[in-house]
Amino acid sequence: MTWMVTVVRRSLWLVLIGGIGGATWSWWRDRTAPPASPAPPEWPPLDPARATTSESSTTAHTSTGTLQRSAPAVASVVNVLADSPDPRSNAVTGSWLPPTAGGSCPASHLIKANDKSGIFHVPGGRFYDRTKAARCYATAAEAVADGYRSAQA
Repeated sequence: MTWMVTVVRRSLWLVLIGGIGGATWSWWRDRTAPPASPAPPEWPPLDPARATTSESSTTAHTSTGTLQRSAPAVASVVNVLADSPDPRSNAVTGSWLPPTAGGSCPASHLIKANDKSGIFHVPGGRFYDRTKAARCYATAAEAVADGYRSAQA
């Protein structure tokens, strides 16, 4: 029985020393960790060489009959990605129509497009009848031009 007491005591000492060592290592790791960044990184400034200036060539007639030239206009630097149109924007254009209340398309625009999957379905297709349209197109080319792809089946 004394050998069992010895094994238990030694095991407890090992657990105690291991716990103290783990706590010390955790404290040291947190102490030497690099400080967190206070703010997210910022975008670099745009290249000022890309900003263009253009002079307005419009002239106006005054009451005395002389011509006056307007002041030059400075064009603003525009982020090309921000100004490019979203391929599936919510604005109704001439190329697509919203579906009817039941999710079906009008007779003039029979191609059903699904916004979630980015797929369009043509009449007679495998899943055409069960697809609830988000947009209705007259031709497949219009759907492709708007960012959708054709259904596989």
